[in-house]
Amino acid sequence: MNKGWNGAMDDGTNRLGWMLDDALRMPETRYAILLSADGLLMAHSERISRDEAERQAAGMAGLQSLARSTAEFCGDAATTWRQTVNEFDDGYVFLVAAGPGAYLAVSATQHVDMETVSFRLQELVQRLGKELTTPPRPGAGSPA
Repeated sequence: MNKGWNGAMDDGTNRLGWMLDDALRMPETRYAILLSADGLLMAHSERISRDEAERQAAGMAGLQSLARSTAEFCGDAATTWRQTVNEFDDGYVFLVAAGPGAYLAVSATQHVDMETVSFRLQELVQRLGKELTTPPRPGAGSPA
């Protein structure tokens, strides 16, 4: 497993939350969480509490697992899962692959531009991948 994906919230700082908040500057978006494949919260946007984000992360991991198990229905059981979109009366939940063993989930209202959200999520996945695989600089974040 890529060590860069581990520990994004282990110290309770939510150090990648700002990237999720940036993604939510799109109209009609609500919340964003970054989670591990086993349902552990890695980061969350400011608009959602940590407790709620942890609960949603566990559910999203199960949702992704269910979606992945239907790959054969798409033609090949070995095909790679990339994204799941769930529609509700009040909006959508987008769940996308965000790297080895990590997923990004975003909630939006029923008025959101789905194409724009999908595009922005792919951009965010690229940014998160670079951030999480770059080792921290020595002394970064320590008091001067």
